[in-house]
Amino acid sequence: MTVKPIRLFGDPVLRMAARPVTTFDKELRTLVKDLTDTMLEAPGAGLAAPQLGVSLRVFTYNVEGELGHLVNPQLSLTEERQDGPEGCLSLPGLTYDCVRAYGVVAKGFNMYGDPVTIEGTQRLARCIQHETDHLDGIIFIDRLDAEQRKDALRAIREAEWGGAGAPQVRISPHDTFGQAR
Repeated sequence: MTVKPIRLFGDPVLRMAARPVTTFDKELRTLVKDLTDTMLEAPGAGLAAPQLGVSLRVFTYNVEGELGHLVNPQLSLTEERQDGPEGCLSLPGLTYDCVRAYGVVAKGFNMYGDPVTIEGTQRLARCIQHETDHLDGIIFIDRLDAEQRKDALRAIREAEWGGAGAPQVRISPHDTFGQAR
């Protein structure tokens, strides 16, 4: 078991778009194992490579007994929306309601380079969207409305783990369903 430290909000790697995986080798399989071990130990519903300081398009998930990973994800989202609580291992202890697509079809690859398609709704769809956002340098608080985001940033500054100075907030390049400003 290899549990790695999880990068916290304020770490620059969390704000960078991750590079696509081009080599499906032992190093990638080790990364997937480290992500899985760390996610399960945390415990969390998902964990993206940038959260371990690795700028590659890979994430793991563990939702309702379904454990897996996806490399280089491409998402198709439903028009139907869901609004519900969301948290993040990089923002420990903080949870806010966030609007996401109700369903997702995620296409990508497994750690061996084989094509994979994951279809999910509700919590699995939320997790896949959340982790894919991490790969684009987006953190879920970027999707909150202005008032919620202000509350979240205040909570981050006041948290034991929060850093000094004003945290950077990015506007999501993806559809925020009119929630983010």
